[in-house]
Amino acid sequence: MLIAGFPAGAWGTNCYVVAPAAGEECVIIDPGHQATEGVEETLRKHRLKPVAVVLTHGHIDHVASVVPVCGAHDVPAWIHPADRYMMSDPEKALGRSIGMPLMGELTVGEPDDVRELTDGAALTLAGLDFSVAHAPGHTQGSVTFQTPEASDIPSVLFSGDLLFAGSIGRTDLPGGDHAEILRSLARVALPLEDSTVVLSGHGPQTTIGRERTTNPYLREVAAGRGAPSSPRRGM
Repeated sequence: MLIAGFPAGAWGTNCYVVAPAAGEECVIIDPGHQATEGVEETLRKHRLKPVAVVLTHGHIDHVASVVPVCGAHDVPAWIHPADRYMMSDPEKALGRSIGMPLMGELTVGEPDDVRELTDGAALTLAGLDFSVAHAPGHTQGSVTFQTPEASDIPSVLFSGDLLFAGSIGRTDLPGGDHAEILRSLARVALPLEDSTVVLSGHGPQTTIGRERTTNPYLREVAAGRGAPSSPRRGM
């Protein structure tokens, strides 16, 4: 499996392009602010043809380039229905203005083809299997995408802003809920194998095993106690 990722835009949001191998079809995950050029460069480098964009949640730092990317390649975007409104009204999702100069660089709105994700859905896109888990807390429509483990390849969790290396997503924006993100961590992240690779919405790669032993939030959730409050990673 080929996974090419890069941080994009003002918030350094990780965008991922995933394919079975070079020269094949691919899926684009979270093309955020100023991600279009990086996406196109990655497609050219690996000779890839997109078949879909999938979104871990609706914050503008994860969806700002959805319209141009989907339009350029005539592909659908997949998002959880609870976060769909954020594509057309990003400022409502943040509870404040994100600033006119920045807004001038964005194409706000939905692509022509939007499809809705559900908890437990099994997506087969570009010859790849992704299991979808609804993981609210950072936003009400946050989801994760997980690839299955293969004989020589560990499972990969695209965690969005649910789980980071050493931290978790912030919950102080509209739709955020600290208690709910802890429940999502307990339901979605804790049961996974230690070898599961975690590719987050921000920051470096990690594994479930590493986070189980070093991440204060995951450790407290595993222990069945309240976790530290006010995580500040992500938008």
